[in-house]
Amino acid sequence: MNFNTYKFLLILVLFGVFSCEDELDIVPITEKASSNFYSNEQELESAIAGVYAQLQNGGLYGLDLIGVGEISGEDAFEEIAANDGGRFGQLDDFSTNAGNDLVGDIWRESYKGIQRANTVLNRIVDIEYEAASLKTNRIGEMKFIRALLYFNMVRLYGDVPLVVEETESPFDFFGQGRTAAAQVYTQIETDLADAIQDLPLEKESGRPAKGAAQALLGDVQLTQGNFGGALTNLEAVVSSNAYELAATTAEIFGVANEGNPEVLFEIQFASGFNVDGDFEGSPAASQFRPSGTTANAKGHNLPTQAFIDSYDVADTRGVDYVDVDPGANPFYFSAKYEVSATGADDSGSDYFVIRYTDVILKYAEALNENGQTPQAIIQLNSVRTRAGLAATTATTQAEVRAAIRQERRFEFIGEGHRWFDLKRYGTAVTVMNAFFTSTGANVTIDDSKLILPIPQSQIDADSAITQNPGY
Repeated sequence: MNFNTYKFLLILVLFGVFSCEDELDIVPITEKASSNFYSNEQELESAIAGVYAQLQNGGLYGLDLIGVGEISGEDAFEEIAANDGGRFGQLDDFSTNAGNDLVGDIWRESYKGIQRANTVLNRIVDIEYEAASLKTNRIGEMKFIRALLYFNMVRLYGDVPLVVEETESPFDFFGQGRTAAAQVYTQIETDLADAIQDLPLEKESGRPAKGAAQALLGDVQLTQGNFGGALTNLEAVVSSNAYELAATTAEIFGVANEGNPEVLFEIQFASGFNVDGDFEGSPAASQFRPSGTTANAKGHNLPTQAFIDSYDVADTRGVDYVDVDPGANPFYFSAKYEVSATGADDSGSDYFVIRYTDVILKYAEALNENGQTPQAIIQLNSVRTRAGLAATTATTQAEVRAAIRQERRFEFIGEGHRWFDLKRYGTAVTVMNAFFTSTGANVTIDDSKLILPIPQSQIDADSAITQNPGY
């Protein structure tokens, strides 16, 4: 058998092992092969903890997914283009190639998470739980996470291999090729519909509840232009009264504010945990700082000066969400990720995958697109008021649409939303080409740059995996 067959990342990932954890947010200390493990509730719970642990990976919510979702847009940039082999720097000028480590890491680590979720869903059927309701909840959690990972994948790569079964042989999916994005979206919606039924109403720290699944499904529907469906699901979250906006913008981010009432689903990180060289901290805070300002600062994902200058002087987010080091390298950086005293790449700041402000502004978007502009204005103003701003002056549907889009820029800087927003609006090419013209950059993009290249290692290993046009 050709060695490249065994190197086929998707297959190797899907044939992987789980990390076992005693707690949701504590580093794995042992690993057991799934083929001879998971025979009771305790062992299944360790497997489920391994699914959550995978989301912390640097290729996912530890770093890469945040960076690719932000640096690709016009409001953030890479300080030194060649840093880390250009893995983030290539996003700035859309020169990303199929050999870029970031492209491969997101793909590989996403499929690791998908395989872990698939294995749990396969094994849990035959495992007796002391509380049947807990077993149902866990099934919902795994379907939510699988849907989340596929949602990221289909938005970043387009058509991707769809695997929803545990891979027990490395040859099971060799030669399958890529699944049409429409079919992947159908599976995402199916998983989320199931998760809505299976998840509890009350949120447990670090786990999704029903509201998170409704919010994610609403986002999926917005992305596909299904404004009616999105309105139904986002309105369900709002009317549940299970979440609320934090009182001020200073009370959302940072370790002291973790577990605040606007968090629907977070990836948990904790600083100061070191077991055999493995850390539970996030690298985002260190690497999202200007070079030389803290240990292992890389200058990734820095807000542009033009964006900083666009904040209203009364907007509290201009102080609470961004900061600047007054030293020799005075670039602004995101204050949403707290550097730890324990050292580099060990931030304890959780990453908020879904927070209530995101729900409110997407709810406003859905209301407006469904012709309910006055109601959309109410939701928009709730976010503006919290930030210390006056009510919007927008009144027409077009004006409110523009106002909501602008508000999202100010609210989510540094969180990895901007690129996905631009793609959802259908304005990514126009906005980025205008940005390049305004900065004098000799860059022009077309629709082919709206998705990443497929990792070259995948194409080399399996001829059924084809490359995206333009790469």
